[in-house]
Amino acid sequence: MWLVTQSSLQPSRGMPASTPPCTEFLLSSLSLVDICFTSAIVPRMLANMLSKSKKVPFAQCLTQMYFFVAFGITDSFLLGVIAVDRYMAICNPLHYSMTMSPRCYLLLVMVSWVLSHLHSLTHTILMARLSFCGPNVIHHFFCDVQPLLTLSCSDTSINELLAFTEGSFVIMSPFTLIIVSYIFITRAVLRVRSERGRYKVFSTCRSYLIVVALFYGTIIFVYIRPSSTYSVTKDRVVTVIYTVVTPMLNPFIYSLRNKDMKQALKKLVRRVE
Repeated sequence: MWLVTQSSLQPSRGMPASTPPCTEFLLSSLSLVDICFTSAIVPRMLANMLSKSKKVPFAQCLTQMYFFVAFGITDSFLLGVIAVDRYMAICNPLHYSMTMSPRCYLLLVMVSWVLSHLHSLTHTILMARLSFCGPNVIHHFFCDVQPLLTLSCSDTSINELLAFTEGSFVIMSPFTLIIVSYIFITRAVLRVRSERGRYKVFSTCRSYLIVVALFYGTIIFVYIRPSSTYSVTKDRVVTVIYTVVTPMLNPFIYSLRNKDMKQALKKLVRRVE
């Protein structure tokens, strides 16, 4: 079976400089996931924009959906792990090096990868059992779960239930962990008497919070709601923010405290002026 994608889109995370090696490992893992995340979507999207034939074999469509869901959930889990890392570093600095050992970091990253791929595999298997009677035209720029469900002529109640319940759990669990961690971080920072000290700690977390707001804000808007409220046009525009824009901005956001980056930006602004 062949599916056709309709692409109407135009081509269109920060830590201090002295971040611990283990924290750098987390950021490197996050960067790797971002690269894989966009690589699962952007090449096919660009090919559809440049090609007259937009046909996609069903197996390739399922493969793209699998990797999109897997890397997206891994990204979410890693953002939660980074929040725990910042909580331990700021609220429990004396126990930080002992608790957050390299082995602990490796275990957390591995668990994030395994759980996300199991989650994605479940969605893919359930999607593969559905029947598609046509016309098989996906009104989206990639094979996402909800657009595929709207094309099926089978009973999709199990898929929709899983997407809303289990999907909400894997998205909202890391998000809740981030919120709770930063509530404790904020309480700890407000106890610091020095205004300069408070600013230094808050500026350390600023870039990370920008990433969290962009990533979770768009994902919750698209996925944590009933399928009856799904809107092709609005969701397609919002989806491009967390699939293309956010991963593209992450290197710049996480470099806001980098002196070389700041100097390069200043030189660029002067040249433009």
